[in-house]
Amino acid sequence: MKKLIVFLLAGVMALSLAACGGSGGSTTAPAQNAGGDAAPAEGSASGDVIRIGVFEPSTGDSASGGKKETLGMQYANKNTPTVEAGGKTYQVELVYADNGSSSDKAPSAASELIGKDVSLVLGSYGSGVSMAGGPKFEEAGLAAIGVTCTNPNVTAGNDYYFRICFLDNFQADVLANFAMEKFSAKKAYCLGENGNEYDQGLIAFFEKVFTAAGGQVIKDSFPTNNSDFTSYLNKAKSEGVDVIFTPVSIAYAKQIMEQAASLSIEIPFLGSDTLDDNMVLEATAGTNLKLYVSTFYQEGGDETFDQGIKEYINSDSAALTNNGGNDTISAVTAMGYDAYYVALEAIKAAGGPDKAAIKGAIGGVTYDGVSGSIAFDAQGDAVRDTAYIKTADTENGTWAFEKVQTGSGN
Repeated sequence: MKKLIVFLLAGVMALSLAACGGSGGSTTAPAQNAGGDAAPAEGSASGDVIRIGVFEPSTGDSASGGKKETLGMQYANKNTPTVEAGGKTYQVELVYADNGSSSDKAPSAASELIGKDVSLVLGSYGSGVSMAGGPKFEEAGLAAIGVTCTNPNVTAGNDYYFRICFLDNFQADVLANFAMEKFSAKKAYCLGENGNEYDQGLIAFFEKVFTAAGGQVIKDSFPTNNSDFTSYLNKAKSEGVDVIFTPVSIAYAKQIMEQAASLSIEIPFLGSDTLDDNMVLEATAGTNLKLYVSTFYQEGGDETFDQGIKEYINSDSAALTNNGGNDTISAVTAMGYDAYYVALEAIKAAGGPDKAAIKGAIGGVTYDGVSGSIAFDAQGDAVRDTAYIKTADTENGTWAFEKVQTGSGN
């Protein structure tokens, strides 16, 4: 698979890419169900159906990311609506449940999918909801493949949860080293939501790496539903920090960027994979902000995928709306796409829809996706050792490739 990024880095390094309040659960798709309502494929019996659960937020703070992640699954399902397993051709249906971006609502959404007789689950965008729903899947003997849920605790102690993304300790390592190399940073300001496991976990990992290298970290936490970040941003400015690390949700990141622009903050911002979203990107447009994010995929990485997903988004009004109103490709969309095909490989290896057989097969799956090569370690985590760093091109309103970086700082 040719990747544009490989050509950009030719002679430098080898690219080996191997997350992260609304209504309750719903089986209504966040965008058009590209395969679930289709007629059975030629050669398959009407009863030969395999259902894949989509455990994603379509409401709440993480709805934007959840919808984009789901788009990748829907596009893959549109392209490949059937799977050959055990000598049969199965129609693949996507079954949806909205976890509401909330740890309180996630268990009921997980139970809803279990009740829909799915054979495995994909998701979620958001580590907190994945950890909250995980015990339900484990109790039901149902395997889940996380897409961009990066907190290490998602798979810890749960043999039924796997994932295809890198982990937060690696991501924080990448960003801390990038800060020191790119900006010679010695002093960092870290800001996250109080009680949010994703935010606070990343900040703790970042602090460990940054301070071990001789840096100083100043930390603050804001309360849930906070909307005024002025005091925090002014504090970072007055402290004379070299970088601001804020691994927050899309909704909070958008507000922080908008308020930072109004305060003429010139300090570089570092963001985790959650900030890789066109809503955040739009908040930086026409400003002098400097925003760098770590992520799983950069548009241009696979030309065939890029062209196809853009055509899909632009051909369907619901898909366009769920992508934020434009066809900018989010990394989580590429990851959702890859997760669907990893699920198909597990179904093939299991020989059909049996939940136990699929769970037993996932660990041995390897797949070369648009986001890189995917394999699993003994914990069920992806074997990934590099991440994309990209920056907001505020003049053109696009993401610009910065570099591919490993946790060691290379």
